[in-house]
Amino acid sequence: MWREFEPETDGTEYLFLDEIQTVRDWQTWLKLQVDFEKKRRIAVTGSATPLVTEGQESGVGRWHTLRLSTLSFYEYLHLKKIPVPSLPDLRSLAELFDWSPAQFATVSADGASMVAHFHEYLLRGSFPESALIESITAAQKLLREDIVDKVLKRDMTALFGVRHVLEMEQVFLYLCLHGGGLLDMQALCRDLELKKPTVNNFINLLESTHLIYKLSPFGYGKEILRARYKVYLADPAIAPSVLLKGTTLLEDPTALGVAVETAFFKHVFARYYALSVGFSYWRGKRDREVDIVAEVQDLVIPFEVKYRAQNTGLGDVKGLAEFCETRKASRGYIITKDIQGFSILSLPFDITTKSGTVPARIAKVPAPLACYWLGKTELDSLDG
Repeated sequence: MWREFEPETDGTEYLFLDEIQTVRDWQTWLKLQVDFEKKRRIAVTGSATPLVTEGQESGVGRWHTLRLSTLSFYEYLHLKKIPVPSLPDLRSLAELFDWSPAQFATVSADGASMVAHFHEYLLRGSFPESALIESITAAQKLLREDIVDKVLKRDMTALFGVRHVLEMEQVFLYLCLHGGGLLDMQALCRDLELKKPTVNNFINLLESTHLIYKLSPFGYGKEILRARYKVYLADPAIAPSVLLKGTTLLEDPTALGVAVETAFFKHVFARYYALSVGFSYWRGKRDREVDIVAEVQDLVIPFEVKYRAQNTGLGDVKGLAEFCETRKASRGYIITKDIQGFSILSLPFDITTKSGTVPARIAKVPAPLACYWLGKTELDSLDG
């Protein structure tokens, strides 16, 4: 059809096709284009699961599937052309452990202006259209309609054959109310009067369409056999948008903490997804917890989100300290609200590694700075 609008020319042709999975036999057409139209370069977008599953056989050796993340905080600032303070470049958050106290103090002062923009990012969400709308209320309305009307009602029916859309909406609303925590499957089934296999199917579909992330408990074998998993929404603005919270999110410390934890996980997941990093959460025998654990090759790196007004000290991160000691992790991270508390905490024990004995330490990183650097290094890694 595009030939009616664009006459054929010499040289390379670029085709950009959105929502291709809605077209019948799209994979056959795409295969023919790749095999017989050598001068064409084609980029297609759409729901990840149909693109991967339906195109897997035809696409071997012909095309590559890439997972695109929504806007990071770094990209959000640049899209909105918000002036950004001059911050040091980091290849990894691990470089913070080599900083001097003076460096922490300087960056704390420079980064203070980012806090209000970070809070607005949590309200607007990480989608280009909602980021650029002037009104936060209108941005949340757009996000709400896109999720409920387009994804839950249209895509779930057309692409996945879901017949009980109302029940799926109820499950999704339940997750909006309880996101960022351990999922109590029995309570969910009881409250919504749904059977467990039905709920499990809905949750798997929500994960397939990238509306939620699921984290299994850290460990192996009997440690995780009957343990519950943790659920994060795909974007921090989803819950306040769907639940009509508006800007009151910023006045609710609990909801704000969940939104920040959701945003941080989105950033760390997007940054390291391509490296096949395993993500989980940890819960000890005394109910001490670590929000996120990243397994990178032979390293385990724990993250705890403590987004609250008061200063966070060693007494507030006993779970993180216990994890570092028992799992031989020499470093961990606390993601905090206090921009002036940017620093390194020393734990009262050492860790023996293959390269020797090292002190166990925790970096206290303000959430806006952590998300900014993770977003920037994600782009830098794509640039090679």
